[in-house]
Amino acid sequence: MAFPSGAPLSAHVSAQVPALVPGQGATHVPDHAPSRAGVDRTVVLSLLGLVMALCWALLLFRAGSMPTTDFSLHAVDTAPWNAADLALLLALWVAAIAAIMLPAAVPAVLLYARAKRLRRERWVYLSTLLFTLGCLSVWSGCALAAATLAWLLHDAGALDESMAVLVPAATGLALVAAGAYQWTPAKHACLEHCRAPLAFVRTEWRRGLPGAFRMGVADARCATGCCWLLLALVLPAGVLNLPVIGGLVVLILAEKLLPSGHLLACAAGLGLVAWGTALLFP
Repeated sequence: MAFPSGAPLSAHVSAQVPALVPGQGATHVPDHAPSRAGVDRTVVLSLLGLVMALCWALLLFRAGSMPTTDFSLHAVDTAPWNAADLALLLALWVAAIAAIMLPAAVPAVLLYARAKRLRRERWVYLSTLLFTLGCLSVWSGCALAAATLAWLLHDAGALDESMAVLVPAATGLALVAAGAYQWTPAKHACLEHCRAPLAFVRTEWRRGLPGAFRMGVADARCATGCCWLLLALVLPAGVLNLPVIGGLVVLILAEKLLPSGHLLACAAGLGLVAWGTALLFP
């Protein structure tokens, strides 16, 4: 279920209120629900905005401290990484993946908070925070895997000082793989889930604080299944390649929110395959 073109998220949620409250019709929704919805939306968006701002601040700060000469950017980084370096690497990967994935998760988080309020359950804000933490836990796991692989590539002398892979063929293969995946049934099944947060909230509802965390994990797992090979493009590009990270944010948001999201995913896949092929066969 995609959002109607041009319709704000709040209007779409309000139209589906009876579906979010089992056994109740629209006439049973509390009178204060509209005003509470505005407050809830402000609080949730502020929380998500703060997390995204912190992620981008870390990436921008670290990218700004990198050497800027052409020689240094393409020099092999042979210095061994210590524990502090590895901790920073993991933090950068968590920030990068959260910065990419969290904007597209905003509709699901808002709908969860709205449903929690309409069901008259307790701890709306704490539950919404746990839902978000469930999402972040999945993406942190992805970040851990990516950071570990980057560490191995560094030790093999395959990374430069910007943490980008030095082998063009690796970038080409990653682009071709990501582009081909854009056409697979698995991609489009996960994308349909991402485009229908209301259906997810209705069918996968879990009560209580542990249920909120589990719902966040479930939503993020499907979102990651949709985008995991796109996220993998950050590895050859370098975790501090901000244009690539920004481009992925735009692409993933467009796939999820635009009416032609599935067609856009296929078109992007063609472009990625063409780009990767050009790198493999210059």
